[in-house]
Amino acid sequence: MFAPYADPVAAAFVVGGTFVALLIRTPPADLARAIRALGTLGRKPFSAEEGLGQIAALGRIAKRHGVMTLDRSRITDPDIADAIAAIVDGVGPDGVAATLRHRNEARAERHLAAADMWTAVAELAPALGMIGTLVGLVRMFMAMTDPTAIGQAMAVALLSTLYGAVLAALVGMPIAGRLRRLGRAEAFERARFEAPLVALARRERPQFREAAE
Repeated sequence: MFAPYADPVAAAFVVGGTFVALLIRTPPADLARAIRALGTLGRKPFSAEEGLGQIAALGRIAKRHGVMTLDRSRITDPDIADAIAAIVDGVGPDGVAATLRHRNEARAERHLAAADMWTAVAELAPALGMIGTLVGLVRMFMAMTDPTAIGQAMAVALLSTLYGAVLAALVGMPIAGRLRRLGRAEAFERARFEAPLVALARRERPQFREAAE
């Protein structure tokens, strides 16, 4: 069924050319991150509810047994863990807020870099497809006396455009859009951690002040 649409030369121009262009314009770390991000496409958007429940539980533990006991708590979320470690170390509300914002902004930047790479695929593939089309047309005009060669060159020209459009419309743009939506949702949800953690830091900070005095 798809045999007439398979052409290794056209695929080499579009897929290979797009990959080479990505290697040139994208830092290796961002390229690897964008490929790993494919594993997140099927996940549900991040929800802060579980983390908020744990923060509330940690607040009750600190109120009952003291903030130093939080150091022994098992916290799986890295943002909450960093904030709790800062509170245990006596960092004030402003410092905790700054820590959370920095982590959230850094994560959002990483997500954006991964989405940008797939956006680049959507931009580059049609351009490489056009290059393949032009190469195929040149080959066709150079072989006007050979009907077999004309057909092969025309196939390269047409299929290069097809591959570029398919790679952009069905791979690059959908993946980039999905990653951006997931990244925005996670950034919004994680911003909900700031208020209760800052409140916990504000409640516990006077203890460290008194101890210092």
